[in-house]
Amino acid sequence: MNNSIPPPLKITILSCSLDPESRSRDLGREAECFLRTQGCIPQFIDLRDFRLPEFDNSACYLDPIYFPLHQAVRDADGIVLAVPIYNWSIGSTAKNLIELTGATGAGSRKSAWFDQIVTFFCAGGLPHSYMAYGATAMSLMLDFKCVINPYAVYATERDWGNGIMSDVLSARFRKALEVKLELASLLKARRYSSDWEI
Repeated sequence: MNNSIPPPLKITILSCSLDPESRSRDLGREAECFLRTQGCIPQFIDLRDFRLPEFDNSACYLDPIYFPLHQAVRDADGIVLAVPIYNWSIGSTAKNLIELTGATGAGSRKSAWFDQIVTFFCAGGLPHSYMAYGATAMSLMLDFKCVINPYAVYATERDWGNGIMSDVLSARFRKALEVKLELASLLKARRYSSDWEI
């Protein structure tokens, strides 16, 4: 009988806003703190700290930032995408990141996103954009067979007061991460792995 303690979950948090006052970044930082208290190993990546190459399916792979970002996605037990919502969709930096690390190919160019467990933390200006991340979630599921956490976080300015999350946002935030950790724990034992397929 194996009573060994499973290793801590490694969760990569990708903060995809370039706004210096980003609320999605705040959500990502809050997630980092929460995950640490749960015994996880969170890796917070702020894309403001990098200059992502434009995806051209060629020279972009030679950029020194490509491999560490690819590895951070590929080797995680789960991903938190902290994204701003602009014009009814996720911000272009997040889309560029997915294209860069999710392209077709083999070896180090094989998509890092296959079978990832993805949770969306979104910050938008208006409450009625809460489904704006849906197209990206669907493409991650169909292209890379990602498991999309059904508990997402969508927050606007009215969900914060003096830099503190409202009770409603805080409850949703906590539940989204608790569900994420349960999914990540259970799916570590899955026996399948995906590749490019319909």
